[in-house]
Amino acid sequence: MNKKRTKLTVLFTLAGILGTTAAVEADALVEKVTGYLQKDTKVLINGQDSMLTPVSIDGKLYIPVRDAAAKLGYTLNYDEASKEIELGEAVDLMRASGVIVNVQANEDGKYRIELLGSTWVILTVDKSTVIKSLDGKMLTPADLKAGTQIDTEFGPAMATSFPGQAQAVSVNVHAERVVKEDTIKAVKHTEDGWQVQLGDNLVLNAGKETRVMTSQGESLNWEDLKAGTKVTAYYGPLMMQSLPPQSPLFLLVVQAQAPVTGELKMSPETAQEYRNLAWAQVSAQVSHITTKQDEAPVQIVSSKEVGVLATTAEQKKLLENVQAANGSVVTVTYNTDQDELLGPLTAVFDFNTKAFIGFNARR
Repeated sequence: MNKKRTKLTVLFTLAGILGTTAAVEADALVEKVTGYLQKDTKVLINGQDSMLTPVSIDGKLYIPVRDAAAKLGYTLNYDEASKEIELGEAVDLMRASGVIVNVQANEDGKYRIELLGSTWVILTVDKSTVIKSLDGKMLTPADLKAGTQIDTEFGPAMATSFPGQAQAVSVNVHAERVVKEDTIKAVKHTEDGWQVQLGDNLVLNAGKETRVMTSQGESLNWEDLKAGTKVTAYYGPLMMQSLPPQSPLFLLVVQAQAPVTGELKMSPETAQEYRNLAWAQVSAQVSHITTKQDEAPVQIVSSKEVGVLATTAEQKKLLENVQAANGSVVTVTYNTDQDELLGPLTAVFDFNTKAFIGFNARR
């Protein structure tokens, strides 16, 4: 739940906001000032050094409004037209770290980024999001790209989707990782962790902090990796000039393998039966569905290759039994007017019993 927000109108000098010497031309509300960074003065918040550097102007100390608000747990929005600074009351924000694996720019100027690492989450980044490099340089949403390593604060509200979706309040950019899709040629355990050799002989060295997971944020064991596995590696940016070349690995994402259907086939009548069963399950989403009821694609796939979200205990047990038997499932997929944000809507059924298991994770 969002907490109450307080709007404050603050009279200020530009130096008070930027923390530097500044001058502007305007009416009597604004005047030229000269300030000095007071580097020998600490600003303590709850007894801890905030690392904020105050500015001395005419014997008075000022601190940057935006930086101070962030340190105090407030969000800040500056309205250029009304000259108002809006401070939101302190809220409990969520935190995550990892690599941006996908970026989409929307027509409204907002960006949708997909973060994979300590969690899997979709974040909206816009002009209200404070984006900084580690050296304090202010960045824009356009600076965020696939492979960018970040830590972020977001929320406090989160959409009940999978993955969760929320507004990014702050983003700290750590590094630009190299992104490479390839096939594992060899993997072995070393004294320092694991070593992965890709198909082009690039060697990536993984330490204890290196994560290996699926594209849906599920952690995997290094022992499960095998030659022939298709992966996306986020590594570097440092590269050792050796033969073969080597680089530190930050994140390894295992790609979904192609569905295995064997010799299973389905008659047109059976496919239509699954469409009818699926249509009953998506009744709450019909207003968003753009695929005609009788034209939805129907496929037989391996139960190990679907990202189905079983919700009831009965559905979860059914899915476990089908996967334990290396069985197959049937998927019925609908396109929607929300595909750009969430992805298509896919209903999943047990191939043998036609029982509904759940929906695939939308992304």
